[in-house]
Amino acid sequence: MARILVADDELVLRMLIVDSLEDLEVDIDEAQDGQEAVDLLYQNEYDLIILDYMMPRLTGIEVIDTITNMDEMAQRPHILMLTAKSQQRDQEEIIAKGADSFIAKPFSPLVLVEKVEGILSEILLK
Repeated sequence: MARILVADDELVLRMLIVDSLEDLEVDIDEAQDGQEAVDLLYQNEYDLIILDYMMPRLTGIEVIDTITNMDEMAQRPHILMLTAKSQQRDQEEIIAKGADSFIAKPFSPLVLVEKVEGILSEILLK
C-alpha cells in the first residue's frame, strides 16, 4: 500500500486533499507545517509527498532541501508541490529546486486525484 504525506498549513485544504484521496488504497499522514513534515519524514518512508509551497516554520522548498540532504532515506519520495505561484517562471523554479511535479492553487479535487493516481502507478512500475 502506498504511503502519502500531505503537508499544508491550511486545515480545510488538508481535509479536502485527504477526502479527495480516500477512495485510493493509500495510507495518508498529515503535517500542519514544514517542520512537522520533516519530523514525519525522519520517522516514516513515503512514496509521495503533497507539499504546500508557503508554510510556517519551514517552506515547501526548505522541506525539499532537507529531503535532498537526508542520508537515512532509502528512497526519495515523489514530491508534488501545491502552489499559488502559477506563472511559468515560478513553475520552472519549483521544478529546478527539486519538486517532481506541481499543481497550481486553486485546484480541482478531480485533477488532484488523477495526478496522484498517475504518480502512484509510475512508482509501482519502478
